[in-house]
Amino acid sequence: MPPFSRVERRESMAERRPSMSYTPPVIPHLEGLEKPQQNHIDLDQADVLILGTGLIESMLAAALSWQGVQVLHIDNKSYYGDATSTLTIDQLKKWCIDVNQGKLPNFQDAQIYIPGGKSTNKFKSKDYGIDLTPKIMFCKSDLLSLLIKSRVYKYLEFQSLSNFHVFENDDFNQKITNSTSKEDIFTDKSLSLITKRNLMKFLKFILTDNKDSDKKRLIFENSKTNIIDFLTNNFNLESPQINELVYSIGLCIKPTTKTPEAVAKIKRFLVSFDVYGNFPVMVSKYGGPGEISQGFCRSAAVAGTTYKLNTNLIDYDPNSKIASFNDGSKVKINEKIIISPTQLPKFLQSSYNQLVDNSLPTYNITRLITVVRRDCKEWMSNQESSAIVVFPPLSLPTQNNQSVQVIIQNGGTGVCPNGQSIWFSHTSEPDLNRAKADLESAFEKMEASLLRESSSNLENGLDEQDFRLNPNRLSSTPILVNSFKLGEQLQNFVPKEKLEIVCKVGYVQKTLINPDLTNVFQATESNNIILKSIPDSNNNIIFTNMLSSELSYDGIITETKLIYSKITGSDEDFFDVDFEDEEEFDNNNGDSSAIDDSSSTGTNGGASAITQSKSTTSIGGIVGGGVVAGDENVIEDSSEDDMAIDDDDEDHDVNDNHEPFGTDVDNMEL
Repeated sequence: MPPFSRVERRESMAERRPSMSYTPPVIPHLEGLEKPQQNHIDLDQADVLILGTGLIESMLAAALSWQGVQVLHIDNKSYYGDATSTLTIDQLKKWCIDVNQGKLPNFQDAQIYIPGGKSTNKFKSKDYGIDLTPKIMFCKSDLLSLLIKSRVYKYLEFQSLSNFHVFENDDFNQKITNSTSKEDIFTDKSLSLITKRNLMKFLKFILTDNKDSDKKRLIFENSKTNIIDFLTNNFNLESPQINELVYSIGLCIKPTTKTPEAVAKIKRFLVSFDVYGNFPVMVSKYGGPGEISQGFCRSAAVAGTTYKLNTNLIDYDPNSKIASFNDGSKVKINEKIIISPTQLPKFLQSSYNQLVDNSLPTYNITRLITVVRRDCKEWMSNQESSAIVVFPPLSLPTQNNQSVQVIIQNGGTGVCPNGQSIWFSHTSEPDLNRAKADLESAFEKMEASLLRESSSNLENGLDEQDFRLNPNRLSSTPILVNSFKLGEQLQNFVPKEKLEIVCKVGYVQKTLINPDLTNVFQATESNNIILKSIPDSNNNIIFTNMLSSELSYDGIITETKLIYSKITGSDEDFFDVDFEDEEEFDNNNGDSSAIDDSSSTGTNGGASAITQSKSTTSIGGIVGGGVVAGDENVIEDSSEDDMAIDDDDEDHDVNDNHEPFGTDVDNMEL
């Protein structure tokens, strides 16, 4: 099947066409996606060769190309996105096999479970866009600013996300909604006046300018103090408020998070309110990092980058600077070769391993992605299609040491059919056995919550004596008087039904980036592989990093600039481009004509330009998905085709001493 075939893959951005009037009239096609690619690379030489079309690599290609650098950008897969791809279910089946056969470095233990198999579990693979590394975007962030500056935002469409839920005391508490403002985030009628005063004192401290001498002094004095002790000792805050601040608003993952990091994360949330509306966060429609990667690839293609999929680097001579490829092509690379860790050529594997094993710790990110036949609107604001659920440390029956964070997106985001949703959950727990147990426990709690809310069993446990009518209003709604009995019912509730699952996917991702991002923002040659010298390469090869466990896009621009500086000597001209539409763009900024009032997007009343403040909940244009890798190796749970991946695959060589997701391989209950 040629890689540009439309038979099985999702519609791409160019095929969906722009949905807003201000998007480009012509969206550049990508070679190998909407148009066939040449059999051989039609280049004699290039300045920079980039292996992998992930988010950082794609952003780098665009930044270099717009400065006149001749870039050759290849990928060994038949779709764009690399480790940040947005895949269909059929693509995920093949991806899981590739992981377990060792074809995708830095991923392991990949499993996919399809109840009943495709014969009874009816679905169309291309209706789903499942992110390998899902992320959210704060409204005030460096990546969003770059999307605007680079005009890549015109290829994208964003939707607001305003509901954050914290799982506490065996219940989900909705802490933040799209009606919340910075002034009233912490107000609660159940709070005492003293608690409110302490919260407002902390809010004022957070929003104070970072250059304020008192603020700098207090943070410096507590630079080694964990955030829990800091909030307790300096602001007399109590556990419920601390959990909300640290794990929901700050999205920190453990109680030992140091004060400077946690304070910055909490402030990130607060200053992102009211930038484009009453919400702090956005998600990109039709997928996350994979869609943004494709947007930057299209920008790079416009600027002159040459693209080639299904292509491997098989040899490189650092003296002659000749790179050889599996299609027989040979290209002279005048400057640098940038290599994604999932695209490592065999001849460089030992050099990479030597760098990592000698000095760089590896961090695990364990992910569980579940597609369910419920839209989960119970957890979302009106007119929205996404929500966040956080399980703080020690909130699960498994006594989780670190937070479990979950992004929920339903059909309104374009990642699945209407009436369904995708739960993207992950944890940075280093113990893989424990991490997988934490994710499964979180799934069970979310499943029970949904079924409990829709179940009639609770009503059957109450009789007429538990209710009474208002004697002054005989037509009024009955009042529940036996709340203790209802509470007992909730506590002992056992659902009689199971949540209907389309598929479950579990895997482990490895990264060299610390969860606190210290080796990104304080990168040195000793702690970041980007800055390390590769032996016998004449300093011409640069390895990039896998994305971190951070739920937001924080740190990605910084990493890209590190590579850019190593190539060009400085990042001063990073995307310093005068685009041809600059004057038109400035004239349209804030113009009401940039707003599409149609309701067909399934969002809050339509879409608007990303540069316009206080806009509605859908922003930008549209970007598309990938290309199906083929129908082979279907992995489904059915009596006719029992090909579920397990940890005993003869090609799966993993030395970690831990169990896979689930122990019953036939049922693959992740």
